[in-house]
Amino acid sequence: MRGPNGEELPGAVLFACTLNAVRSPIAAALMRHLYGKFVYVRSAGVRAGEADPFAAQVMEEFGIELGAHRPQSFEDLEDESFDLVITLSPEAHHRALELTRTSAVEVEYWRILDATAYEGSREQRLGIYREVRDDLLRRIQARFSVTRAADA
Repeated sequence: MRGPNGEELPGAVLFACTLNAVRSPIAAALMRHLYGKFVYVRSAGVRAGEADPFAAQVMEEFGIELGAHRPQSFEDLEDESFDLVITLSPEAHHRALELTRTSAVEVEYWRILDATAYEGSREQRLGIYREVRDDLLRRIQARFSVTRAADA
């Protein structure tokens, strides 16, 4: 499938992390914002965590609503036919490889900071969440860019 600028896009992408509270919902929301008309996008965790207000706040800064996100686990997914699974934690990567070993699904691991592991003032913590958001945005744009599609 081709994206809005001629990008080569998979039909369905799953972003996965440990708790589906910060990294994977942010990544899925960014992917939907950029390519939602062209790609089916979901997120899941090895375990369903709790919605994270810091994640929602840094996404609101981009005009993207995360408030409706309800964390879910791999087991909660209604549809498991993804063309690409992008894992954002080692635990999620191992789980995704286990679940896709008998299917033709591409699995990629992106090493992304765990923002919940950092402490400090509210502003310091929000700064870490912004770093995570910005890193995910850069990686999504690089992974699905027109340049990369032309090189393929």
